Amino acid sequence: MTITTNLKQLYETDESLWLEATIELLRQKQFNQLDVENLIEELISLGKILLALAKSILRQIIIHILLLQYWQVEYERNYRHWLGEIKTFRYDLNNHLTTNLINKLQDDLENIYQSAVDFVQVKTDLTIFPEQCLYTLAQLLDDNYLP
Repeated sequence: MTITTNLKQLYETDESLWLEATIELLRQKQFNQLDVENLIEELISLGKILLALAKSILRQIIIHILLLQYWQVEYERNYRHWLGEIKTFRYDLNNHLTTNLINKLQDDLENIYQSAVDFVQVKTDLTIFPEQCLYTLAQLLDDNYLP
């Protein structure tokens, strides 16, 4: 039985040990011993997770900007909380963005905006939000931008 076969079996029984073994093989540049099929699957999965996380955080930024901009009834009581959330989410997102993630967020900005609007409409019972996103991705990521 080869190391690759052992790795494939290990992947099925203990993904954490499989990952450690795979990392060690990569460090040692023993590429021919890698479990390439499962490594590809894991890299694809990681990419999807990172994109979903980035979209989720961007959605939270938009939600809190919408609350800040439109929910006047709750503004005085909550605006500092919303500002804090915007700042925290921007920090989290900006510290993990890559060029590829930025491009994907840009491509999906309207969908992310629509899901944020849907949430805010349910939360506030307001229906006054623009149909299309009026914010650019650069504005949403900019620590100094507020509408």
